Formats: sequence, structure tokens, C-alpha cells
Amino acid sequence: MTFYQKLLSATEKERNQLLSLPLITQGATGKISLATYIGFLTQAYHHVKHTTPLLMACGGRLPSRYEWLRTAIGEYIEEEMGHQEWVLNDIAECGADKEAVRHSKTAETSASTATEVMVAYAYDMIYRVNPVGFFGMVLVLEGTSTAVATEAGETLMNTLNLPKKAFSYLLSHGSLDISHVSFYESLVNQITDPEDQAMLIHSAKVFYKLYGDIFKEIESRLM
Repeated sequence: MTFYQKLLSATEKERNQLLSLPLITQGATGKISLATYIGFLTQAYHHVKHTTPLLMACGGRLPSRYEWLRTAIGEYIEEEMGHQEWVLNDIAECGADKEAVRHSKTAETSASTATEVMVAYAYDMIYRVNPVGFFGMVLVLEGTSTAVATEAGETLMNTLNLPKKAFSYLLSHGSLDISHVSFYESLVNQITDPEDQAMLIHSAKVFYKLYGDIFKEIESRLM
């Protein structure tokens, strides 16, 4: 069994708990409101805008034995840079104020507590604990995207009667992102240090919970 397979096995419970959340299952079947979709995009913006800074920070903190991983991070950065603008454009296509979200002008357009905590944990993992642990976040976000994003985007396009331009973030991070998962798999299989492997498994478990908390808070905001 490869380490990637061990990682998936060790985090299966947490992954299933995330994917069974009402907001995710309802989104996949098109049973959420426009306000809920905008709420999802709003929180997506507030963590996606940190993707490139987090990758840069992770690359800078890796020890010399992970020079190969630092090189791979450079590729990730090229692919991920500017994706927060895709999210903002989707928000605008939904008829909402993307600049209000960019500048967090109201409680509804700002990062939720759950989003703040997930982002803070990512930075803390990189700077205080172990930069390899950041790849737990990558597993959670990219793995969840490939599992539900394309299906949700295509379904919501019909149920919410929105143009395809309102789903650039979801559609680009869905089945089209499978190549990212393959790339990720090839990377983590090269991580052989037992302590780093254990930290990656631990952080992935935590990130599954923290990402789930974001969806729970979106739901509670709109109740």
C-alpha cells in the first residue's frame, strides 16, 4: 500500500462525514437557494485568496531535503494564482456585489469564524508545526472538489437558472481538477519520513473538520 492509499484510508471517516453534510448533499442535487450559493462563494473567496500566500509560505519553510517538493509547489502556485478573482466573478454573475465581498464590507460578505479558523490553522501548521502538514489542506480541498464540484455546478446551473459564467470556480475545480489529484498523489508518495507522514494524516483529519465547519456556518447564517 502506498502512502497516498494509507492517507486516504486513515482519513476515510472524516471525508465521509464532510461529504454527508446537508449543504454538500443538497448542493450536489441542486437543492440550495441562490443566497446559499452566494454564501458558499463568499467563504470560498475568503480562503482561496490565501492559497498562493500559503503555498509560498510552505515552500519557504520546507527543509532542504524537500527541495523536490519546493519545486512542485512552484508549479502549484502557477496553477492557483488568481483563482480568487474567478470566485468574485462568479459572485457578480449571481447578481451580488463582488467588491463588497472583496473588502468584507458587511457581516454577510466577510469571512466567517469557521473560515478564519481554517486559514489560521493552515498558517499555524506551516510556521509553527510542520510545513508538510499543509498538504492535508490540499487533500481536503482538491479531493472534495473532484468528488462533488462538477456535479453541483452543472445541477445548480439549471435549478438556479444561472449562466455557465456563474460557475467558473466550481467547474474548474471539479472533474477537470483530477490531474491535480494525480499530481498530489505522486508527491505524497515520495514523503517517506514517518513523522511527516503522521503529521500529514493528522492535519488532513483536522482540515476535514474545519472545512466542514465552514459549510455548517454558511447554513446557520441563512437560517
